[in-house]
Amino acid sequence: QVQVVESGGGLVQAGGSLRLSCAASGRTFSNRAMGWFRQAPGKEREFVAAISWSGAGTKYADSVKGRFTISRDNAKNTVYLQMDSLKPEDTAVYYCATDKNVYSGLHMYTFEYDYWGQGTLVTVSS
Repeated sequence: QVQVVESGGGLVQAGGSLRLSCAASGRTFSNRAMGWFRQAPGKEREFVAAISWSGAGTKYADSVKGRFTISRDNAKNTVYLQMDSLKPEDTAVYYCATDKNVYSGLHMYTFEYDYWGQGTLVTVSS
């Protein structure tokens, strides 16, 4: 049974930082890209960042580029999202997901991912 579990969300003031973690189990993840998405109230789920299976490649949404950093530890089957200089508009539920295909490129669309976590809420106050 595949499980994806996010953690690390919370309430932070604007300008602050948070580090999200995503722990995966039940399949081999070291050969799959991983992605972070977010969904704000009343909005569609949107791409935040993705990391290649090796960790050598990354991609970011323009809205978070330069502020967020995605990384992974394949020995721990864990992906991280370091979020710095947070803004109120970053407030959302953040989701982690695994790419459908092994050794794939970096994908930005939800249909390219199969297993999703339950999400972790990030609230940034002004």
